[in-house]
Amino acid sequence: MNLHSALLDSAQATELSAVLAARAHNPLEVLGPHRRGGDGLLRVLRPAATRVWLETPTGLQPLARVGTSPLFAWRGAAAELACHPRLVEEVDGHRHAFVDPYSFPAAIAAADLRAFAAGQCRDAHRFLGAHPEAVDGIAGTRFAVWAPTAERVSVVGDWNRWDGRATPMQSRGASGVWELFVPGVGPGALYKFELRHRDSGAILVKADPYGRCFECPPRTAAVVAAAPAFEWRDQQWLAARSQADWLHAPMSIYEVHAGSWRRHGDGSPLDYRELADQLIPYVQELGFTHIELMPVCEHPFAGSWGYQVTGYFAPASRWGSLDDFCYLVDRCHAAGIGVLLDWVPGHFPRDDHALARFDGSALYEHEDPRLGEHREWGTLIFNYGRNEVKSFLLSSAEFWLDVCHVDGLRVDAVASMLYLDYARAPGDWYPNRHGGNENLEAIAFLRELNELVHGHHPGALTMAEESTAWPMVSRPTYLGGLGFSMKWNMGWMNDTLAYMAEDPVHRRYHHDHLTFGLLYAVSENFILPLSHDEVVHGKRSLLDKMPGDAWQRFANLRLLFLYQFTHPGRKLLFMGGEFAQGSEWSHDRALDWALLEFPYQRGVQCLVGDLNRLYRDQPALHRHDFEPEGFAWIDCHDSSQSVIAFMRRAGAQFLVVVLNFTPVVRHGSRIGVPEPGIYREILNSDSTYYQGSDVSNGVHIASEPRAAMGHAQSLALTLPPLGGLVLARVAS
Repeated sequence: MNLHSALLDSAQATELSAVLAARAHNPLEVLGPHRRGGDGLLRVLRPAATRVWLETPTGLQPLARVGTSPLFAWRGAAAELACHPRLVEEVDGHRHAFVDPYSFPAAIAAADLRAFAAGQCRDAHRFLGAHPEAVDGIAGTRFAVWAPTAERVSVVGDWNRWDGRATPMQSRGASGVWELFVPGVGPGALYKFELRHRDSGAILVKADPYGRCFECPPRTAAVVAAAPAFEWRDQQWLAARSQADWLHAPMSIYEVHAGSWRRHGDGSPLDYRELADQLIPYVQELGFTHIELMPVCEHPFAGSWGYQVTGYFAPASRWGSLDDFCYLVDRCHAAGIGVLLDWVPGHFPRDDHALARFDGSALYEHEDPRLGEHREWGTLIFNYGRNEVKSFLLSSAEFWLDVCHVDGLRVDAVASMLYLDYARAPGDWYPNRHGGNENLEAIAFLRELNELVHGHHPGALTMAEESTAWPMVSRPTYLGGLGFSMKWNMGWMNDTLAYMAEDPVHRRYHHDHLTFGLLYAVSENFILPLSHDEVVHGKRSLLDKMPGDAWQRFANLRLLFLYQFTHPGRKLLFMGGEFAQGSEWSHDRALDWALLEFPYQRGVQCLVGDLNRLYRDQPALHRHDFEPEGFAWIDCHDSSQSVIAFMRRAGAQFLVVVLNFTPVVRHGSRIGVPEPGIYREILNSDSTYYQGSDVSNGVHIASEPRAAMGHAQSLALTLPPLGGLVLARVAS
């Protein structure tokens, strides 16, 4: 059979030639069943087949090969041609049946494509990617991908021997989306997209940007995932979250790297379900209100800790499936623990199989390296001004909040998004249309992100890791802010750790490191982070940052934690810090749990648990974290003795906090208090419970009518060495 005898219309010769050359953008025009009057015509593309037959009511009828091409054609009565023809092919001497994929029309709604192209789509994962479904009772998977500069896109997988000629997809025109329903392909099938660039002719093989499951690294294929079927039981949690007054509620976050918190005896990581079974009781025991997971989005390079993402809609397969991850979240909610997720819209890796130059062009990134490359990290920057990229990122955020029920997103590296000259030398960046260094498109994206989260998911939170003095990060967008719920207080973290690293004899010269942060403490809704970034890359563990001998280092660490938990701001502590992990964190191994055999480590862990409970139970320590009435200095000037004293307040309730940052016991220290009465130590970081030296003021401390520090009443206190006191008035 020659080429033209297989044609329904000679005008289709060009498209058919393109199909045979693996360059077609409209294969439905020539492949599949076609009818004209009583005549039927069927063309199928089967590169691996030696023979092909059509199943008809009268039996199998052979298709004729068109020349030496992989195209087979059949002519006959239209009545013998089913709506979805079933065929049999012979490959390597074996026969198997299949349903023609080109008998199924495109189905993605035009309205969805328009919204996606306009940057207004918040659920693009609903129709892009791989979606198992049944069409006219025939099971298969609908594949769809955005690749506007591709000349041809094919879906490839085990079922077609990864042959890009075999299953070309249908272009959806100006939307840049390609789509095809492939019957017989279901959950568990491996796949990628093969793309031919329109101009260069380069052939690329890419993983699905919207894939919900991937092979375990180092393999990189996507896996067709069944529709989410997890049975959630957290309706009560979500309802309560939507009504919660998070601005005035306690929030203490335990930051976790899923692969290295704890491991099996053979060194293999826990999966999400095992993590739920072991992590949740531990977090409950220590009194944290939330866990924050370092990125669990799919990432091939474990050494990136998840911050170089290739799968923005898939939990990392090395720790389990999507249902397994949902199980972890659901169990946390049942235990009263919120789940926050590190999310990375600031950059993505250059991996050949992923987003970089996805269809041969700078699709997700900028073409100009002055806009599109992170020199510092060797990664690429999203083009926030491109509507489809915005739809992609907003849909990713929506996926984790809606499908996975997470309670908030901590947005990584916000400063790198806000500034066009971030980590760039003069001349190596391109100014905005006003000549400034602000990334206007990124700013608009972040505002849309926060409006999406707060508008669609009441009670869900967004947190910015923003290391500069950008104004109004945690103020509403309608006031001109970026709209985040909270911002990491990197200034407090840097100042505090620098101060604590000083030998106590020199701390008097750095007293402003303790006091300066209170000048801006309520300018944003701050989180006080002691995060993973502070215990890697030669920075040493928190314990090893502390000066002095072993006793002093542990006392300093206990004092640091007391200072953090009594200072205005929400709390965040990276795993291992709570029991004074001695070495730097490594993603390749578990925390040093054996250290809990030693009294000093157990003492620190006990203190962190007590601090969490105190923080949660005492409204004065959390109700006005973001408001000036929650804090008042008693004494911030005693640099010579490295002592500070302040109050935390909530209405009529107040607590007095006194911290001594030297290893000297200070007897008779007079501290002013606002009201007369009997005071009691409700926490002393030097207690023997925490392996301290147990310098204490006894059960009851009576105030005296002696003026001090602007107050008519005062207390004469003994201050423990490298220790702190939290005092409550228990009687008038």
